[in-house]
Amino acid sequence: YYERVMKKISATCPIERAQEVIGGKWKICILGKLLVRTYRYSELKKEMPDISNKMLTQTLRALEKAGLVDRYVYAVVPPKTEYSPTALGKTLEPMLVEIEKWSLLNKDKVDNFIEQILSE
Repeated sequence: YYERVMKKISATCPIERAQEVIGGKWKICILGKLLVRTYRYSELKKEMPDISNKMLTQTLRALEKAGLVDRYVYAVVPPKTEYSPTALGKTLEPMLVEIEKWSLLNKDKVDNFIEQILSE
């Protein structure tokens, strides 16, 4: 693990380096939602029914560790936790907007590609 991380740290490709922080199936989706508004864990889970509880927890922790998401725990019973983007997380908004535009502009091609993957 350590060797893989050190290799990424020394990588010269900026996209490869960024991918270590924001890559994966769920990170961009979660960030996109948090850029619209603050969410509680249960609200994110309802909006993303295909993600498991374990994966949602792991992804939120990874985003928090990367400094992209703030986690605020209220001292109430039952516990209440909210997630929102940090200043660093908010800097990703223009990129996420462009990804969304690209996906909408190429909706048919993207949908066909997804259907091909699912049929394999």
